[in-house]
Amino acid sequence: MQTSTGVVEAIILDVKDRERIGGEFLKTSAICCNHTLAETGSCKLGEVIFKKNLDNPNWPRVIKTDFAGTIDEAKLEADEIEINSNGMYYLYFMFCNPELKGTVINGRTVWKNPNGYLPGKMTPLMTFFGIMSLAYLVLGLAWFVRFVQFWKDIIHLHYHITAVIALGMCEMAVWYFEYANFNSTGLRPMGITLWAVTFTTVKKTLSRLLLLVVSMGFGVVRPTLGGITSKVLLLGLVYFIASEALELIEHLGNINDFSKKTKVFVVLPVVFLDSCFILWIFSSLSKTLEKLQMRRNMAKLELYRKFTNALAVSVLLSIAWIGFELYFNATDPLSELWQVAWIIPAFWTLLAYSLLVVICVLWAPSRNPTRYAYSEGEDFDEEGISLTTGDIANKLERNALVEDLEEDKRE
Repeated sequence: MQTSTGVVEAIILDVKDRERIGGEFLKTSAICCNHTLAETGSCKLGEVIFKKNLDNPNWPRVIKTDFAGTIDEAKLEADEIEINSNGMYYLYFMFCNPELKGTVINGRTVWKNPNGYLPGKMTPLMTFFGIMSLAYLVLGLAWFVRFVQFWKDIIHLHYHITAVIALGMCEMAVWYFEYANFNSTGLRPMGITLWAVTFTTVKKTLSRLLLLVVSMGFGVVRPTLGGITSKVLLLGLVYFIASEALELIEHLGNINDFSKKTKVFVVLPVVFLDSCFILWIFSSLSKTLEKLQMRRNMAKLELYRKFTNALAVSVLLSIAWIGFELYFNATDPLSELWQVAWIIPAFWTLLAYSLLVVICVLWAPSRNPTRYAYSEGEDFDEEGISLTTGDIANKLERNALVEDLEEDKRE
């Protein structure tokens, strides 16, 4: 038997028991046992100090692997640890011998919950994505019925809304399948995750573009976007690239693959582009409302006022939720609140779905599409503007509105 020249300890513990690691209970800041502490019998020299849990004496669990003699490799035998209580568990590899500095550990760990391999932090999301798949399906069926019922009165905007609903259905279904596959096999095939991430990015991009073109009055106040079409498409393309890069890093990268500076470098473009979307959307809404007031088209004006109110509420909720998310992450660095962490990403999915429902309700296909659709004859409210051959003031007002209409067409 060769003598031990160093020991590596694999320590498994619930994050709530992290204070049991180290000599805090011995009124010392040391993590490793020294001669003084060893003489008191509180710990074993050269090993990590830890305090046993009196309620559960077998925890924290410690598995030791010794280096023998001059051999520079040691094998940790496969072991199975049964965990009987809920919690966020961590596995640490620790050593106290300075000569082991630079030790490299290779291997794999398998974690499995009673219901499958999906981590407890992610398990509620699988159910959530399943429910959202059904929610998008119900919305899609309701929209399809209206679409078929009034297919002769469909405007271009309805096709854009249909595309966003279809992408939302695909996105939720793919994410549910990805989580279900992970839960049953313990593996996350890159291909499935890549498809899920891409569906998410495409849907996010088209959703923002839909909000933007609706705010500009496309199909309602103006027949086309005119010269700004290329700018809108360019913003959408840049946003897609930036968002895709961020999503890939978050879902396919390992924990330590990227430094904080790299993550900030990827996050900042998405934040900047989201800000551009918000500013452009509200700026366009302001112009659209102003034009509708000039034209005295009360039906369209009321429509856009409702849309503006819904959008303003969503922005306020987003700002409040971002603040909550920053506070949540700052106060829970070790994921002790893992059971409720799923609500952070779930909120953004629900908010996007709610906005889509609002648009579907406001711009639903109907028997009278000209009430909301673009029409040169509908740009003036006959009740609001009484035109007579002798009313010069009203003629001048009408001429000004016609000039404004021609300017929209040129744009």
